[in-house]
Amino acid sequence: MNRLIFVLIICCGLAACGNNRTKKSASTDVEQMQPQEQKDRVEVLYFHGKQRCATCMAIEKNAKEAIESQFADELKNGKLIFRTIDISEPKNESIAEKYKVTWSSLFVSKWKDGKEMYENLTEYAFANARNAPDTFKNGIAEKVRTLLK
Repeated sequence: MNRLIFVLIICCGLAACGNNRTKKSASTDVEQMQPQEQKDRVEVLYFHGKQRCATCMAIEKNAKEAIESQFADELKNGKLIFRTIDISEPKNESIAEKYKVTWSSLFVSKWKDGKEMYENLTEYAFANARNAPDTFKNGIAEKVRTLLK
């Protein structure tokens, strides 16, 4: 029963977030990132649409706080990157397609030797970012710490 309620909450949250993606433009974030793709790194990618609910905003706020407070050196030297990506902007269509994102989502990605492995943490984020922010921040930090090794 609790699982059904959880699924309904997530579905309602996702419907409230909305998505207004438009046609692809010539310039994309993926094209702009190509020079960095040579460097081994971990990326935390928060995707959102034009309209965002309170939970969506909590995901971004708390993920960013966790990363900035615990990984300042890694952010500074480029071993860790935090990106907020508005999928309603045409320039971000190709990266949204790459990760198969159509609403607010959170991904953690590890680049090693030019190859990427990533994990979708969206369900975890929706379950914890707003109602259990400390749990959420600790979970994100632990995931990043593991990937940085």
